[in-house]
Amino acid sequence: MARRDIDQLEKCELAAEAGAPEALYSLGLIYATGKGVDVDFVNAHKWFNLAAMRGSHAARDSRSDVALEMDASQISEAQRLAREWLSSR
Repeated sequence: MARRDIDQLEKCELAAEAGAPEALYSLGLIYATGKGVDVDFVNAHKWFNLAAMRGSHAARDSRSDVALEMDASQISEAQRLAREWLSSR
């Protein structure tokens, strides 16, 4: 993975800690597209879900798109991870 990709991931993670919807959405995109990381629909769904809860319409749409690639157990896992992330804040 290129250093620039790592920097982008770290930058988004730091901004997401503050709950910034744009950063949460960006993390979803990173995991959905595999930009600098392995494609991970569970984590993409988690981040899109969190961004959607903070008002991002694009995240809501992206979450729906990613969900089409997932089975019910993966969606359930993504929702559990989102709840854990919220409860740790």
